[in-house]
Amino acid sequence: MSPLFFFGTLRHPPLLEAVLGDITHLTLSAAELPGYRVSAAREGPFPVITVAPGAVTSGLRAEGLRPNDVARLDYYEQAFGYQLCDVTLADGTGARAYLPRAGVSTPDGPWLLADWVRDWAPLSLRAAREVMGYRDAKTPDEVGVIFPRIRARAWSQINAANSRHGAGTLDGQIDIVDRRRVYSEFFALDEIDLRHRRFDGDMGPQTTRGVFVVSDAALVLPYDPQRDRVLLVEQLRVGPLARGDRACWQLEPIAGLIDPGETAEHAARREAEEEAGLTLGALHPVGETYASPGNSTEFYYTFVGIADLPDETAGLGGLEAEHEDIRAHLMSFDALMALCDSGQAANTPLVMIAYWLARHRDRLRSAS
Repeated sequence: MSPLFFFGTLRHPPLLEAVLGDITHLTLSAAELPGYRVSAAREGPFPVITVAPGAVTSGLRAEGLRPNDVARLDYYEQAFGYQLCDVTLADGTGARAYLPRAGVSTPDGPWLLADWVRDWAPLSLRAAREVMGYRDAKTPDEVGVIFPRIRARAWSQINAANSRHGAGTLDGQIDIVDRRRVYSEFFALDEIDLRHRRFDGDMGPQTTRGVFVVSDAALVLPYDPQRDRVLLVEQLRVGPLARGDRACWQLEPIAGLIDPGETAEHAARREAEEEAGLTLGALHPVGETYASPGNSTEFYYTFVGIADLPDETAGLGGLEAEHEDIRAHLMSFDALMALCDSGQAANTPLVMIAYWLARHRDRLRSAS
């Protein structure tokens, strides 16, 4: 079997191992490919290779590949629009390399493996493991469609390692016997067979739990301390629809999923601009909380954002590309509290942020 030439992220042995499962039988050595240049891709934190007469690309030659190795690599690379092509290395030997189809990515400046390893390897390893878990369930094209959500879920796992909560709770043993992905599109659903340490010190029996897997979100309630009012957004929500609720349009804070590599603060500011055309001032953290830890990974970073909210701020908004249909409402602080106290606010983050605002409102107004 011809050797393969890796020019990009698969030069990182942990990622190659995540794709192949085992690389101990491979022989990896430095090699060069003339006539090509590797650049950063404008579409994301990954490289793109293009024909460039006179240029030379450094990489790895992989020998000792087995048919199953190539099948796994085909699955992984085809999800991103790459295919195996014959190339000739600088020493005159033939090899094959995964090259992109025309128009897959746009070159945008230099790309260095060391920078990618520092900034993006942890996320990419998690994403690659999820991708390879779909080999028996999805085509490469189907994986390519949901890959942005795969990366977002991987980013949430990285964020989870920095969670601030948990003081005073049990740090007990958990044995995961099996974990099955039973559904995955924009969101995912897993079934987990597990045993865990009980409070009496014994290990409990094996149980099966279902969990809704979704990436982290940032939520922000815009507040104008001069006018003493807030902005709420209204949109159709499928949760109430599926439950059979008579009220399927909900009042809530501005909210959106956090993109890979993005901070919660940046996501909050971006969503305020996209949903309501707002440029936020200071962001005040309210909390970092699970929405429903008994059955979901959904995790919220919540804020109050200082904003200028004149009358004309109310109106319609949202991104057409994301099929958003959003109406913005201006509401006095007193009206917001009446909404929450009367039980008419059905959105948990809204109620939580509103009561935080009630506690800190005087401070925010005196500082404005």
